[in-house]
Amino acid sequence: MGYLSYDNHDIDFDDRTLAHLHIVIINKLRHGQSFAMSWKDTAAAGSGRSSIWIHPATNLRFHFNGSRTPSLNRDWLETLADSADSSRGLVVEDEDSPHVTSHHVPVEAAATPPAVGDDADGDPAAYVMA
Repeated sequence: MGYLSYDNHDIDFDDRTLAHLHIVIINKLRHGQSFAMSWKDTAAAGSGRSSIWIHPATNLRFHFNGSRTPSLNRDWLETLADSADSSRGLVVEDEDSPHVTSHHVPVEAAATPPAVGDDADGDPAAYVMA
């Protein structure tokens, strides 16, 4: 289980979900875009829903528990990215949500050529959304 640190708060996500969020969030921020992000809270956190506002000056930290990069699901990435572009903002959905068609794509196969300045050594940040 990894986490996203935002404003001195750690938000728990499994590494696979966090890898997908990492790509979507970084792509939005590198284009100077601000957006809301919301998710369902765990039972330990009250089983409600939380939302944050993310902008280019936000200090974020993505902490992955595992050392291996999970394979990526292009359809899930597109669903999350479309959500982030909507007026609702980035709504974190499970990969098995009815809105997502599951096609697991290895990072190497999913990556398009990185933009100038991107890290292309297999890090998910090298993935550039089409």
